[in-house]
Amino acid sequence: MTIRVAKPGFFTTVQDLGRYGYAHLGISPAGAADPLSFRIANLLVGNDENVPALEMTLLGATLEFEESAIVALTGASCECKAGFAQVPANAAFDLPAGAALKCASMTTGARCYLSVQGGFDTPLVMGSASTFVAAHFGGFKGRRLQSGDVLQVRQHGSFRVRSLRPGALDSLRAPRPLRVTKGAQQDWFGPEAFEKLFSSAYIVSEQSDRRGLRLKGEAVRPREQSELLTDGIPLGAIQVPQDGQPIILFVDQQTTGGYPKIANVIAADVHRVGQLRPRDEVRLVEVSIAEAVQALAEQERWLREIFIS
Repeated sequence: MTIRVAKPGFFTTVQDLGRYGYAHLGISPAGAADPLSFRIANLLVGNDENVPALEMTLLGATLEFEESAIVALTGASCECKAGFAQVPANAAFDLPAGAALKCASMTTGARCYLSVQGGFDTPLVMGSASTFVAAHFGGFKGRRLQSGDVLQVRQHGSFRVRSLRPGALDSLRAPRPLRVTKGAQQDWFGPEAFEKLFSSAYIVSEQSDRRGLRLKGEAVRPREQSELLTDGIPLGAIQVPQDGQPIILFVDQQTTGGYPKIANVIAADVHRVGQLRPRDEVRLVEVSIAEAVQALAEQERWLREIFIS
């Protein structure tokens, strides 16, 4: 089956859960910016959770379906219609042959995920179908989608459509601070820097993307301005450049850097970073490594319990 891209939206790419194990070669993980919504979309249509799907950012795409398909949309709130009929969010639904699925601007959150039963048939590069735009590989021709692109969908395997328990996702977007642990260069910063970091409200800058989210607000600075030998960067690291404005390094991040890392977003909150929009407010709260591990375990348990079937 094929799907034609009539309108690509603002920034639509093919993603999976990422390309890991190549940071020593300078290759970032890429992958879904909101991996939790991505997994839910795939599970709803009966796919394995790492099957390639579409990530649409801020403005959705218009897609023309050659054949009938079972589709799910998750993540940011986005009005999507097939013809004049609105399609549901967070549920699998049928699209008839010849249907055009039109997704509008996102009203809350930054990214919406579209999964198709069977998944998009894209080649694996280093074990992943994720698009790494900066390096021009992965996904569909290593780039964001363009009008006229034709995507192939896999049509084999057995599938079991699933549904969510009522209200299962109500807590997912509840406003709360991002949880962080102290970073690799925590000893470079004094108590006053951490007090500022954890008591201040920051605003996401318009100069933010999948590589990193620049935060505007109270400046934090190390005790002394020292040169850091280029160091490895984990996903979600919060760097402090010379102007003191923190940067959350994200899925398309560089793999090394020379700015000190004051903190790191925990794995269980990475999906929330992926839904931050320009001008959103961000607050940070410190947790321990043990609390971060527990939060991830609780999130995985929650994911197994939200489906009815």
